[in-house]
Amino acid sequence: MPEFRLTQISDTHLGRRFPGLIANFHRISEHIDAGRPDLVVNTGDVSFDGPTSRDDVEFAKGLHDALPVACRYLPGNHDIGDNPTAIGPAPKPPVSETHRRQFCEIIGEDHWSFEAAGWRFIGLNTLVMNSGLAFEAEQFDWLSCEIARTNGRPVALFLHKPLFLDLPDDAETPETSIRYVPQPARARLIEMFGQVDLRLIASGHVHQRRDFTFRHTRHVWAPSAGFVINDQRQDRIAIKEVGLVEYRFQPDSLEVRHVRAAGQRDVDIEELLAQMRAEHF
Repeated sequence: MPEFRLTQISDTHLGRRFPGLIANFHRISEHIDAGRPDLVVNTGDVSFDGPTSRDDVEFAKGLHDALPVACRYLPGNHDIGDNPTAIGPAPKPPVSETHRRQFCEIIGEDHWSFEAAGWRFIGLNTLVMNSGLAFEAEQFDWLSCEIARTNGRPVALFLHKPLFLDLPDDAETPETSIRYVPQPARARLIEMFGQVDLRLIASGHVHQRRDFTFRHTRHVWAPSAGFVINDQRQDRIAIKEVGLVEYRFQPDSLEVRHVRAAGQRDVDIEELLAQMRAEHF
């Protein structure tokens, strides 16, 4: 395959009770239908609240099943719970094996690898890192084997959370510890991928569009497909807008295109919170 076209969507946060998010997903679906990439990857928070609503997960999967191309998925904290971190409050809810298994049962594999256009693609479940769950060690063992099989190919890594903000050894703070892959798992991943030609790290989670290069690795943060978080609730790091990211992989080269699908609307988190409050009255 001389060229492999991949579309990344992230943080769709789908649930039946959020018409604005559903409308934005339909606009993205129309864009994907028009372009017909080889693969769609959703890098997590597929559902609005998987740990408390199995229906959210089933509903999200049904909408993705209607896409005209194959999909792969990674879980986000809204799908299976969040990482414990060394500092900051305990996550609510914490990641659990029950919710991980629910994700795999309904959505599909929560970690994967494949080859295309001379590249090695790896997707990781980063939410289990630092959890102490048995699957955390299993995935690291699996990853070690996958890294050994790259055979010099450039590697594209897909995660839910960005690896770091600006530098690998960025200090964790109570306010931002849940935003990035936590230590010490972050350092372990960086050490492992230091053995290969890691060209791309594609993530989501922050609901901000960002694209930068550290050393020879390009870091692409996909925006949320569904909604934005206003500056009163979240510090501004990059561009706050809904959208998606398109990639063209060729042997030893990569093109990245940042896209906003026609008709997408910047649903603000306040709209969703108001809908959630209305449910309880």
